[in-house]
Amino acid sequence: MEFERRAKLAAASVFAIAFMIISLSMIGLSVHHFIEAITGDDFVSGVIKSINDLFIALATYELAVGIYKEYSATDDENIVVSIRKTITRFVGVVVIALVLEGLIMIIKYSQLELAGNMQYPVYVICSAALLLLALGVFLKFSQDSAKKS
Repeated sequence: MEFERRAKLAAASVFAIAFMIISLSMIGLSVHHFIEAITGDDFVSGVIKSINDLFIALATYELAVGIYKEYSATDDENIVVSIRKTITRFVGVVVIALVLEGLIMIIKYSQLELAGNMQYPVYVICSAALLLLALGVFLKFSQDSAKKS
């Protein structure tokens, strides 16, 4: 039993460290895009790339923290409450990233006068709304399990 717990904790640590490294590299890429935006011609696109990279870094960081918390939890901790919090934070970050991406696409397409492509940002924003709705359904149905634990 103790060996299984240690093996699980070791695997969770490896994956958490891997996602932390990815998150740090995305932060570095964001800084690189921001510096390119300052020194280059297209400031707005560079800043948008930088912000997108930061949201991806935040999402991978939340994933790393969630993996580590879930698999390193002891039996004394309420795992259902921990999972609910982790999923809520992760999905919240993803929804924010999707909505910002959709809004950025709308601004970009309107500036380039590509009104025929406006359905794509609408699809992205509708997908974010559907994901947020699914999160609400998950939280509603897992509410009783969280109270029992």
